[in-house]
Amino acid sequence: MTRLSVNINKIATLRNARGGQTPDVVKFAIDAERYGAQGITVHPRPDQRHITTQDCYDLSKVVTTEFNIEGYPDERYLQLIEALKPAQATLVPDPPGVLTSNAGWDLYKQAQFLEPIIERIKKIGVRVSLFMETDLSGLDSAKQIGADRIELYTGPYAAHYAENAQMAIAPYIKAASHAQKLGLGINAGHDLNLHNLAFLKKELVQLDEVSIGHALVADALYLGIENSIGRYLYELREGA
Repeated sequence: MTRLSVNINKIATLRNARGGQTPDVVKFAIDAERYGAQGITVHPRPDQRHITTQDCYDLSKVVTTEFNIEGYPDERYLQLIEALKPAQATLVPDPPGVLTSNAGWDLYKQAQFLEPIIERIKKIGVRVSLFMETDLSGLDSAKQIGADRIELYTGPYAAHYAENAQMAIAPYIKAASHAQKLGLGINAGHDLNLHNLAFLKKELVQLDEVSIGHALVADALYLGIENSIGRYLYELREGA
């Protein structure tokens, strides 16, 4: 069964727009788990425009499923990972100020930068996932520098799904098969929603985990958060 990790960045965005503690990020995470979420994902950016450093500390005390902290692996991020020891650290290549993660690591250029960082994180017992595209040689490099998992960037899949779903998924099938042969775990995320999730899961039978936030929270405006999480879990089961 592919696990659903709920990204709660947008809940923090809504809170920060008004100030105060409404909606309560910590309560939301607790409720999301109660409604069936099998993980909580956050991405504390340097400008703290949504999830803050303090949120990460507060959440680490209450998350009982898998706590996944995403981020660009600068010293600020690494110290946070070392302090909180989440279940998973997902390393993304976002420079400061970028709106959202929109590309995977280019390991032709960045392998030497990442290798000692991955070693540093794994020494404290935290699983490392790299945000990657479907290039097979890049997956080879991810394995060589010590990653435990890759998170496939599904933006291109989502963008072309309505035009030709089979064509959109084809490079991901090859990448997932290759990653599995290498012994890498396989996560996926970006622009996944109730329309394209079941097909992704059906075609990528190796999929360990999806991280979904923006679409899930947007759907919750109509469905309510409990029903929204339930619908996403249903789509994952439908694709099984």
